[in-house]
Amino acid sequence: MQMFFYEIHEGDNELGTAVLLAHEQAFSPEEFFALVKKARALLAEAFEEDTLSEAIANELERSGGFIHVTDDRLLASVNVGETDADTFLVLADEATRSVFVKGQDREN
Repeated sequence: MQMFFYEIHEGDNELGTAVLLAHEQAFSPEEFFALVKKARALLAEAFEEDTLSEAIANELERSGGFIHVTDDRLLASVNVGETDADTFLVLADEATRSVFVKGQDREN
């Protein structure tokens, strides 16, 4: 099965949010834009999510067969770096993610 990925983002110069969606069907950018505008029109005045982009993604999941790619759907998260010490598994439970790092003592 082939999946196609789409992004919705919002924000100003200080803070921005982005959400990812996946679908089995390839939509042209114009088609996807039309779907987003339709969902936005339905939700612009009232939504329960923290951001409008999340609300639109959830609406497209409910009504359009998209998959809203969220942290709770991640099966694994790995941080990679130039050294072995910088490469580690990020552990998660239902509410949080935990990153284990080894700190260095600093002199004041």
